[in-house]
Amino acid sequence: MEYNRLIDSTLLSPDAKKEQVVALCQEAKEERFASVCVNPDFVPLAHDLLAGTDVKVCTVVGFPLGSMTPSAKAFETKDALEKGADEIDMVLNVSALKDGEDDYVREEIKTLKACCGSKVLKVILECCLLTDEEKERACLLAKEAGADFVKTSTGFSKGGATVHDVALMRKAVGPEMGVKAAGGIRDRETMEKMVEAGATRIGTSRGKELVR
Repeated sequence: MEYNRLIDSTLLSPDAKKEQVVALCQEAKEERFASVCVNPDFVPLAHDLLAGTDVKVCTVVGFPLGSMTPSAKAFETKDALEKGADEIDMVLNVSALKDGEDDYVREEIKTLKACCGSKVLKVILECCLLTDEEKERACLLAKEAGADFVKTSTGFSKGGATVHDVALMRKAVGPEMGVKAAGGIRDRETMEKMVEAGATRIGTSRGKELVR
């Protein structure tokens, strides 16, 4: 298993500095991670630093609450793609999901996937705020809308990835769709458990520690 190719090396701190993004991208090139995940304002820098490599530039949309309007999220998505993003991690509207507004949730994801085209769209569920029934329903809506991945967490709420949630999500979406585990993955043993449960991407700020 090439664990390095599963890593989305992540820096989403509100106080992140340019020099930290430079270091993140350099490490990602050396370790050949799947992507770096940075805030939208750092997308152009990451795009320039990773040009000519197979490391993708990932960014976040509707982050971290998911409660922006679909049109605002679509604008964010288009802007990020124009500036060099390869992958979009969007936060779904948790309130709409919990209120049973499945059509709203599905259409929002579909709208963002249309913006992405062939680029990867991951849907962050924020599992710590959901019941198992809501997690499963969110996965099915994301799949119906054409998303490429479902993702456990933003890392900014009250909980992160769990093996239980990854296994539930994998069962819900089946074998074809990606499952990203993110939030609180700080050691190799935890990463391996997430992969065993069905994760095909790992979001972490400790990528180098996990693969060495």
